[in-house]
Amino acid sequence: MKVKVIFFASLRDAVGTGTETVERAGDSASVAQVREAVIAKGEVWAHAFRNLKRIRAAVNQELAGDDAAVKEGDEVAFFPPVTGG
Repeated sequence: MKVKVIFFASLRDAVGTGTETVERAGDSASVAQVREAVIAKGEVWAHAFRNLKRIRAAVNQELAGDDAAVKEGDEVAFFPPVTGG
């Protein structure tokens, strides 16, 4: 399955791109499995995701936890927590 992954803010700066396509075997995965596939891309990616407590995720523009289901063609976004002021 192919999933479009989008990176925002400091994550985008750290990995050097705003989007990436992740391919995984099977028909579905979890947000955590997609994140692990991103981290497996190399040291830059692993370093960007080193502090998982500071990274949130969304699937198809809805906040999602690590166990949220991801299917073929879904969009997964990773971003730091946002604060208002």
